[in-house]
Amino acid sequence: MSAPHVDRHGGSFASDVWVTFVRWTIKSVRNPFVLVVSLVQPIIFLVLFTQVFGGVATSALEGISYETYLVPAIVIQVALVAAATSGIGLVNDIENGMFEKTLVSPMNRSAVFLGKTLAEIVRIVVQVTIVLVLGVLLGAEIATGVVGAVAIVGICVLFSVWFTAFSNVLAVLTRDEESTIIGANLLQLPLLFVSSAFLPLPALPGWIRTVATFNPITYGVDAARAVMLGEDTMTVIEITQFDGMWNTLVPALAVLLGLALVFGSVAVYAIGRAASADVR
Repeated sequence: MSAPHVDRHGGSFASDVWVTFVRWTIKSVRNPFVLVVSLVQPIIFLVLFTQVFGGVATSALEGISYETYLVPAIVIQVALVAAATSGIGLVNDIENGMFEKTLVSPMNRSAVFLGKTLAEIVRIVVQVTIVLVLGVLLGAEIATGVVGAVAIVGICVLFSVWFTAFSNVLAVLTRDEESTIIGANLLQLPLLFVSSAFLPLPALPGWIRTVATFNPITYGVDAARAVMLGEDTMTVIEITQFDGMWNTLVPALAVLLGLALVFGSVAVYAIGRAASADVR
């Protein structure tokens, strides 16, 4: 009687994605501290900014409450902070030897990155939903209703992909938790403040308007804000071929999708190179 056949090449791409997704989801559930910490800063910004600047800013926004104007920026910030923690999780894997075990396994490298990213996306969806609900309770209004709220969550997910990939690249390159945290944090706040996140660009200095044109956060915030208000809110690219908020959404989503593809490809390449080096 012949011996049973053993598959030496691992499972399918889908099963590799699923296994990685489940592992990272369980890891997040077992460490709720990360979920809470990555929510604290955006919630503080939401409460403080609306209370401190609400009265002054609302008068300059022509009939739009500052709460409504600010919530799109805060949900993008949530996606940004949550994405930054992705690299920290990978560093932990590197330090405890799990990353090396994954490298010597027959699992597909792209599937490993995709499964991990999907687990991060689930966490981001939960966090963004919490902040959206809090924003509505504070007085923000979503002109496009429940469909718009779902669309805003989707925009945040698309936005988060590029920074998730970036933080994972940092993790692979530095292999150090502190360096990864510093690298991600050095970008977060500067990028937020040189964008359309907290104030309309016309109210900001000219050099900030120039930087904002090349700032991914501008496109994420403008897209979320367009859905929030149900109108065209693009501040750096003038497009009139579409209707209303679609003049903002089409170019913004195109930019975010391009960034996700570029940074995602770089992350997969970096993980692949790390795999080759470590296995050697």
